[in-house]
Amino acid sequence: MIRMAGAKKYHAAAVLAAWLIIVAFFMVLNRTLDLEVFFVLALIGLLVVAVLIDGAFSRPRYMRYVGYLIAAGVALFAYIVAQKILEILAA
Repeated sequence: MIRMAGAKKYHAAAVLAAWLIIVAFFMVLNRTLDLEVFFVLALIGLLVVAVLIDGAFSRPRYMRYVGYLIAAGVALFAYIVAQKILEILAA
């Protein structure tokens, strides 16, 4: 039997997967397959899901790993933003 925290974790993974499928579907529909845009939208989805599954009074063990994943995503996002700024300044 799955405990409530385990079920919450699997529901969060399913919601995030559904979000990514919807984003990919609309990117294909719009014919704009841009990995940077997909990554930013995936990071936004991950941040929303992480806020929704984080407990108010207790922090599950897996949330530490989600925090590391979010920190890496934010660092990569900052790198993408810096690259875009440098492209704009060079033009």
